[in-house]
Amino acid sequence: MPVHGHEQKIVSSEHLASPENWPLSEVEYGMTIVYNAFSQWMVRCASASGIGELAVLDILILHNINHRGREKRLNDIAFMLNIIDTHTVNYAIKKLLKLELVVGSKRGKEIFYATSDKGRAACEEYGRVREQCLLDGLKLLDVDADELVKLAATLRSMSGLYDQASRAAASL
Repeated sequence: MPVHGHEQKIVSSEHLASPENWPLSEVEYGMTIVYNAFSQWMVRCASASGIGELAVLDILILHNINHRGREKRLNDIAFMLNIIDTHTVNYAIKKLLKLELVVGSKRGKEIFYATSDKGRAACEEYGRVREQCLLDGLKLLDVDADELVKLAATLRSMSGLYDQASRAAASL
């Protein structure tokens, strides 16, 4: 829709969208609303899977611990999810332990975490609900696998861009 001879941009913060960088501002707004929709989806999917007491970070960590059936240390989980504040990961793990979705085994000074039978079953049920509710809708978007692979690679590259920018901002 033209506004004063210009196409109106879809951004959340016009003051950050200069004429040169408005496309990035549009992407940031898109990432914001996708993140919030994704977060809401994860919580509702978990609830439909019978694990409704979990928050977004708890769900991400449960799936990460379950990933490939390998035990993981707290630092491995934080690294994989790009989380700097490991205390938030520790808090989520404690919650998952209390709910008996994960188990921990101490080796030396480190604790390795794995999903329990209950945790694996919860992840499988989450996958079933995901398949039923989300993947059918994806087919309607008419997006092929190659486009999704390219989008995933772009998002991972952008995370590196934001990581570098964070380091630069911390040095100011």
